[in-house]
Amino acid sequence: MELKGNTVLITGGTSGIGLGFAEALIKLGNIVIICGRREDRLKKINERIPSIITYRCDVSNENDRRELYDWVKREHPDVNILINNAGIQTGQKIDKSFDLLKVRQEVETNFTAPVHLCSLFVEHLKTRKNAAIINISSGLAYVPLAFMSIYCATKAGLHSFTLSLRYLLKDKNIKVFEVAPPAVDTELGHDHRGNAAPSHGGISVAEFIAETMQALKNDEFEAAIGTAKNLKEKKELLFNMMNK
Repeated sequence: MELKGNTVLITGGTSGIGLGFAEALIKLGNIVIICGRREDRLKKINERIPSIITYRCDVSNENDRRELYDWVKREHPDVNILINNAGIQTGQKIDKSFDLLKVRQEVETNFTAPVHLCSLFVEHLKTRKNAAIINISSGLAYVPLAFMSIYCATKAGLHSFTLSLRYLLKDKNIKVFEVAPPAVDTELGHDHRGNAAPSHGGISVAEFIAETMQALKNDEFEAAIGTAKNLKEKKELLFNMMNK
């Protein structure tokens, strides 16, 4: 994959992995557009890195997704790479009564949104040079943690969808990547962990981005990063170990 000279749209770009992608791609000379739900964060990022283009969008909302596509097509028609990164982790436990509204929000954000955005952008991307779709799944797509089964199921669904999309687009001038992160030091899921810590540990965002960029450069279409490689390769062995 060509990592320079692109116009890149990143969902969930206001923190963590999404922001890490944005900063790395800017340094390589790409035009980068990030979207996110929180206007205040978008404003602060734009003040710090004026070259980043920002757009407020809640990808869990169908109308917001359609408006994002219309805006990109009108204002930034050179977009040739879509990175579906936005995701949430609500920590719903299915062995007890759970919040169905939060389950729907998790499924909508982690699975329905990237599927819908791919469907919206695919015809446009067919017309662009060096076009690519990059879906961010998880090592937990291969081996689920039972106590966060909804999150894992959404990522497993995204993994399956990406396999099909790659096959269907193999002759259509669009490269389709899946990147499966290990635990990365971000704020993902902080609101259900029972403490005020903004991070759950894991490898640094910088380490994750460096390995991922190398995998993309090498056209590694299903890139399991760091310890996610073990989850991909030893899924049957690790399930019982991880869920003791």
